[in-house]
Amino acid sequence: MGSTGFSWKLADHPKLPKGNLVAMIVLDGWGEASPDKFNCIHVAETPTMDSLKNGAPDKWRLVRAHGTAVGLPTEDDMGNSEVGHNALGAGRIYAQGAKLVDLALESGKIYEDEGFNYIKESFTTNTLHLIGLMSDGGVHSRLDQLQLLLKGASQHGAKRIRVHVLTDGRDVLDGSSVGFAEILEAELSELRSKGIDAQVASGGGRMYVTMDRYENDWEVVKRGWDAQVLGEAPHKFKNVVEAIKTLRQAPGANDQYLPPFVIVDDNGKPVGPIVDGDAVVTFNFRADRMTMLAQALEYENFNKFDRVRFPKIRYAGMLQYDGELTLPAHYLVSPPLIERTSGEYLVHNGIRTFACSETVKFGHVTFFWNGNRSGYFNSELEEYVEIPSDTGITFNVQPKMKALEIGEKARDAILSGRFDQVRVNIPNGDMVGHTGDVEATVVACKAADEAVKMIIDAVEQVGGIYVVTADHGNAEDMVKRDKKGQPILKDGEVQILTSHTLQPVPIAIGGPGLAAGVKFRKDVPSGGLANVAATVMNLHGFVAPDDYETTLIEVVD
Repeated sequence: MGSTGFSWKLADHPKLPKGNLVAMIVLDGWGEASPDKFNCIHVAETPTMDSLKNGAPDKWRLVRAHGTAVGLPTEDDMGNSEVGHNALGAGRIYAQGAKLVDLALESGKIYEDEGFNYIKESFTTNTLHLIGLMSDGGVHSRLDQLQLLLKGASQHGAKRIRVHVLTDGRDVLDGSSVGFAEILEAELSELRSKGIDAQVASGGGRMYVTMDRYENDWEVVKRGWDAQVLGEAPHKFKNVVEAIKTLRQAPGANDQYLPPFVIVDDNGKPVGPIVDGDAVVTFNFRADRMTMLAQALEYENFNKFDRVRFPKIRYAGMLQYDGELTLPAHYLVSPPLIERTSGEYLVHNGIRTFACSETVKFGHVTFFWNGNRSGYFNSELEEYVEIPSDTGITFNVQPKMKALEIGEKARDAILSGRFDQVRVNIPNGDMVGHTGDVEATVVACKAADEAVKMIIDAVEQVGGIYVVTADHGNAEDMVKRDKKGQPILKDGEVQILTSHTLQPVPIAIGGPGLAAGVKFRKDVPSGGLANVAATVMNLHGFVAPDDYETTLIEVVD
């Protein structure tokens, strides 16, 4: 590639052979925690994963999958599947989501960039709408970022601001929405005292309003659209705190599933429907649950539901949510440019690659793995297979999900002899873990373990190598805990944890193709997901590029 002297060619590993099949298995939401009845992985029958853990001690270890290890700002930031797969595929740590936004807000760069200047053109005559998750969970959004954006936008010319809130209860405790709403109201009240017309305009629970993903249920997005754009909802209130407190009193109500509501003035008129000429920002930094709304806001041609009217707005995401679809076209903060991913290197070095998962995690084992890039690097050497996920039900209803089908596809790919790397994501621990259904999550973990066995059995048959790891924790701890690690009780009931965790995740290597003397090094104690890429490159017989995080393995004579 000219004067830079860059080459895709990887150096041969001095001690490890080429030509072995490598199966790369990612268990989603599978961390390592103390064994107790809320550790679904411990409770479940998982003989395959147990045998890896209790086998050769130098072939199993833990790696970090949260916080700075995956590019997030602090060690209190739990990992997620997007940043986890970015790190696994990229082999380097990139500033991610929240951290990118933090840097842009801190430096003020966000107000100088194209995205903000684009929406700013609406400020003199029209309203700025901010739509997103009202939470300090740090998975999809953060309340302090919304507060900074409100201040910054008002300092940069926004005179009329409307906030459309989605309540959380999934990444944070159920019921915490009331406190968040009070904090937000105080912020808006301060802006009003400075002559800015700022108020909440609508709201609803994240799982029932707006934040669907993977086109699972467009009705969820429509409920949000009706409230945010049309100003129509079954419930009308004078302010957001009253709205949330009242709606939470209904039997079985929780933050995740609050019905949509609009805020109305003294005449019963909605205070903030989105109209022609307005600016709209979706302030979540995480993509997966904003992409569908982004399509509805941006696409002229749209047939997923009847929008009734399609206002001509200036719309920007906090980040670009889909690089391949360039959606949205405008965004406030630019994404990390992840170049030279391990997948691209390996394909350039002739590694024939098969990747597979079901719909809910297919993007993780392809798009996110490949550095936020859709499609093949070389369609002659790669095959990606998506198994449709169950739709119209919550995942605890069918907790086995498509684990066995993924296992079968991987097995067939391995036995076909057509591939050098077979890569899968098995979603059960994460997707069922998010439902908070402990019994179903136990079933989910057992199914995931069976899928791992199916793949490892195929690896044994062809004399290959397996790498089994995870992207972040979830199923290993299903209860909220106090500072001492004891389960938190409320009205005599334990508080179920539906979110990811801060736990490390396992990585195991093995298989008949693993050269004698390969073991995990002892001198990378704080290794994380980004160290996996160099490790896998070694197992393929290559040395990783110099700027990759170091390999986890060594070869002892």
